[in-house]
Amino acid sequence: MADLETLDDAVAAAAFRRLVRHLRHRDDAQNIDLMGLAGFCRNCLSDWVEEADGTLTKDAARAIIYGMPYAQWKAEHQNEATPEQLERMRQSVAKNA
Repeated sequence: MADLETLDDAVAAAAFRRLVRHLRHRDDAQNIDLMGLAGFCRNCLSDWVEEADGTLTKDAARAIIYGMPYAQWKAEHQNEATPEQLERMRQSVAKNA
């Protein structure tokens, strides 16, 4: 298996930006469903950006990922989670390292 640590930073950054643009475009992909399937969502990505940078606030990091203030994105795109979605998320997050 290829070593992730040897991936060129410019390539990794380009792939990350493409992922973020894809998630911005696919606002129909609910965070709760991403959590249920993969154990991470846009908020996780913003947390990772915040941690990696060390100077960004949570709100600033979320704006980078969402392309707008989080409250605005939530009001425009986020649906209420169903009990089934919440249970899938709980089970998926339990698998995280």
